[in-house]
Amino acid sequence: MATKKKTTPRKRPGAVRSDARSAADRRGNGDELHQRSGGTHPALTTNQGIPVSDNQNSLRAGHRGPSLLEDFVLREKITHFDHERIPERIVHARGSGAHGYFELSKSLQRYTTARLLTEVGVRTPVFTRFSTVAGGAGSVDTPRDVRGFAVKFYTQEGNWDLVGNNIPVFFIQDAIKFPDLIHSVKMEPDRGFPQAASAHDTFWDFISLTPEAMHMIMWAMSDRTIPRSLRMIEGFGIHSFRLINRKGESTFVKFHWRPRLGLQSTVWDEAVKLAGADPDFHRRDLFESIQSGNFPEWDFGVQLFTQEQADRFPFDHLDATKLIPEELVPLQIIGRMVLDRWPDNFFAETEQVAYCPANIVPGIDFSNDPLLQGRLFSYLDTQLLRLGGPNFHQIPVNAPKCPFANLQRDGHMQMAVPHGRVSYEPSSLQPDTPRETTAGFSSHATPAEAEDKGRIRADTFADHYSQARLFFRSQTPPEQAHIASALVFELSKVETVHVRAAMVGHLRHVDPELARRVATGLGMAQIPPAPAAAVAPIDMKPSPALQIIGKMKDTLVGRVIGILVNDGSSANTVRNLRKAAEDAGARVKIVAPRVGGVTLDNGKPLAADGQLAGTPSLVFDAVAIVLSDEGGELLAQEAAAVDFVRDAYGHLKAIAFDVGATALLQAGGIDEDAGVVMANDREAFIAAARTRQWDREPLLRTLA
Repeated sequence: MATKKKTTPRKRPGAVRSDARSAADRRGNGDELHQRSGGTHPALTTNQGIPVSDNQNSLRAGHRGPSLLEDFVLREKITHFDHERIPERIVHARGSGAHGYFELSKSLQRYTTARLLTEVGVRTPVFTRFSTVAGGAGSVDTPRDVRGFAVKFYTQEGNWDLVGNNIPVFFIQDAIKFPDLIHSVKMEPDRGFPQAASAHDTFWDFISLTPEAMHMIMWAMSDRTIPRSLRMIEGFGIHSFRLINRKGESTFVKFHWRPRLGLQSTVWDEAVKLAGADPDFHRRDLFESIQSGNFPEWDFGVQLFTQEQADRFPFDHLDATKLIPEELVPLQIIGRMVLDRWPDNFFAETEQVAYCPANIVPGIDFSNDPLLQGRLFSYLDTQLLRLGGPNFHQIPVNAPKCPFANLQRDGHMQMAVPHGRVSYEPSSLQPDTPRETTAGFSSHATPAEAEDKGRIRADTFADHYSQARLFFRSQTPPEQAHIASALVFELSKVETVHVRAAMVGHLRHVDPELARRVATGLGMAQIPPAPAAAVAPIDMKPSPALQIIGKMKDTLVGRVIGILVNDGSSANTVRNLRKAAEDAGARVKIVAPRVGGVTLDNGKPLAADGQLAGTPSLVFDAVAIVLSDEGGELLAQEAAAVDFVRDAYGHLKAIAFDVGATALLQAGGIDEDAGVVMANDREAFIAAARTRQWDREPLLRTLA
């Protein structure tokens, strides 16, 4: 929508046409792109040999208007990209899903006609799929990566797909750059590695030349991308959408999912070791929680704002690299989602489910976000290939649960048997053929901008660093240290020196101290200069809502505690610890040297849930060590047992131990602190188990 307001806190100049400046200038990089790449470059063309003048911006109607279908460069590029893999997804290939329901608790009838968002108490079936982005279907669950968070609502008015991530922003502003982003983060084509990792040259080369990605990079380097569990991640619709009421009035909306268990992440060393100990860790965790009746739940929230409010924001809400701080537009919780049933068949449901942002119901509409506009085309195009043709909507997991009828016919894998002679509209030969309805979906009547079309990007999209700064400065000190250390790890894997230098230069715009810490971690003699910024970054008020540690819930609900035992362990201590943990809401698993279990000091057998070598402390939120004197001395000579306690301590977890376990703790070099307590002090153990021992971390490892 055109911006007509004049009362804005920042200047909002109009767009500059693409033919008035170079592609590098449009990205705020000057001639850096060409200077750094070197050599003589052939002209970029389409597959038909047509030279491409702008590979950075899709064709749009006005500087903040919608993308145009006539953009053959965009369509060819994305179509080819969508069809690069058969049959697994190009991105989000590694996923886990579950059935459940959504229940509305607060009506939005004032803002929308969508029954899903107006009828309180109605339970709408859903199928939700979580996924990593970069790895293939056979990759591990726990790499540093964004998590997809896609929900298919089977509403009474048709299917609504809310297709988002566990991060509220994205790397790029325009869909035409999506193939480039994913090509850069995927395994390098000449060597076929790394798999499911971003620590390599091609990804960081692309990022260093794409300053709009810096906000997303702060999120990607944070602990948000190494979650403890899929049950403990947030979800975001990312884009601005519209809600349309009965009067045809529009209100912008951002969609949020908030886990009722609270946020929790691993630490990096733990995530790396989990990948080897249990490649299916997140999938197994989700499966076991649902099977045990501990159903994951999320609150559903919305940020609602008008065009007039948007005009006053110090950023453009149509820019997918920006978020709206909750302090600026508060989050309203209006419902909840519960996942209570695992799929009957993984392939038939989790693999064949097809999400598409274009699937919306009456009362919801799109915005002109250029990344969203491209997604509306891309997802359907991908599914046509991956699922074998145009009838993929007839697969049970994709089919609406309300009546549906149209005049589409035939095609590959047609399963329906349409009746009658009419397959067109309008017609007069058959009284029961489908007809359009005034109650059907209609788009918001958004005024068109009085501008020529062109490959343009609004100048309101040009601030690439302010929100990256906001995110970093909103974090707690441990989280800031983790971001800096993640950047050091990732950039240490980059072989190309000028790429490392360019990234540290960008960090100077985010936070000078962050740039210094990363430069020191990389062994740079000097901090590289910052590139020219298209718009000078501003300081925004920190947002505690962007933290993880500050938002962690003081609870053990949904967590898992492991108790390591051996023959002769105290039955009374094991029983009391189990009861205390379960009373606090945690699940308890027994770990023993042998999967057959042990005999306790009362002569009774105790079954084991896991064998010591195959069930490391990595898979637990806290551990207890209950051993006889003889058992402690024996396990002190066992590497798996020493690693069990050493890793628990190194990953900042609470440890309870009895006298018999002292020898094992000594073998692991474990010192007592607030999180290492005697097993008979159950209250202290439960209190320590509710969180990580962040004060311990600086004593154990060097952080940037």
